[in-house]
Amino acid sequence: MTDVIGTRGSSAAAVVDEDLLLEHQLCFALTVASRSVVGAYKPVLDKLGLTHPQYLVMLCLWESSPRTVRDISDALAQEPATISPLLRRLEAAGYITRQRAEGNERSLAVRLTPRGAALREQATAVPGTMMARLGLDREQVGELHAAMMRLIDATRAADGNTRS
Repeated sequence: MTDVIGTRGSSAAAVVDEDLLLEHQLCFALTVASRSVVGAYKPVLDKLGLTHPQYLVMLCLWESSPRTVRDISDALAQEPATISPLLRRLEAAGYITRQRAEGNERSLAVRLTPRGAALREQATAVPGTMMARLGLDREQVGELHAAMMRLIDATRAADGNTRS
């Protein structure tokens, strides 16, 4: 049976519960994988002049522009307050504009500038470059993505959160 650290009578030969080993923790593996993958993107995105979070915002806008701040934050599963500083930096770089949305003065419409739209052409190389850097093919990336989406759906269902 498992011996609990700090309990009376525990011995040096206590058996460690396999479920509590750091190397068996899903949260640890995901944290390290996330940090590692984002780190692998850095030199690739540096060539575009983007950080990883800025790249994600640009991906949203390359899919559809204009978009509201709320729409972008929902797509990225982030709070609008997290997205706003990214938008300010992208606007300062000349990639986007932010204007009050027509018909809703409380909402900001985010649009690509011609410079931001042109950056998409350079960004088309990012997915292939990343697959090569990580030694993954398109099928493996698809399998990893599907597994991550199942995990995201499961955690949202467990939390009662249906936010995109």
